[in-house]
Amino acid sequence: MPHDDFAFEPVKGLPEAPPEGEHLIWQGRPDAWALIRDALNIWWVVGYFCALAVWRFLAVVDLMPLDRAIAASVPFLFLGAIVCLLLGLVGWVQARATVYTITNRRVAMRIGAALTVTLNLPYSRIASIDLDQRSNGTGTIAMKPLGGMPLGYLVCWPHVRPWHFSRPEPALRCIPDAGKVAHLLAEAAESQIAQPTVTRRPAATAVAAE
Repeated sequence: MPHDDFAFEPVKGLPEAPPEGEHLIWQGRPDAWALIRDALNIWWVVGYFCALAVWRFLAVVDLMPLDRAIAASVPFLFLGAIVCLLLGLVGWVQARATVYTITNRRVAMRIGAALTVTLNLPYSRIASIDLDQRSNGTGTIAMKPLGGMPLGYLVCWPHVRPWHFSRPEPALRCIPDAGKVAHLLAEAAESQIAQPTVTRRPAATAVAAE
């Protein structure tokens, strides 16, 4: 029988039911191929092993017949194919295990394949939102948290803005229709931040202040 590893979630992508007044705006996950291409840099890996094969061929072509020189280079291509298959598997598993959630109060990220964690980012703790969108519509939305992120770069990778190691920025990586999602996120954040905050003081304190 099929088994759902996340059947314990009261709401998909969230470790507990949203409190009263909070509702979902958008949910999604990374596009698997975009994640493999952009986060795992598969084209760089392909180029690296092709360059190794060419280097090997040029190094031995003057020392042996052409067919043997080609045979000496082919193993690098096979090794590269194996590495690319492994990267593709990792990217597919990461995409399947990830759920990004935008509500009217926060951004929640259920991330991790082997060790699953849920990162909650209230809008009041987000300093800025940056969009990096490709021509095909997929893109990454990075959020700069106020006061730093509670989890490290390696723990959250690849769901972080690339190359920001000292101050990691959680990111919705390689999602389809990134521009539309960024617009929804900006509207929700502006709406939540614009709401006034009421602080209640005990009556005795209020009288004393007068």
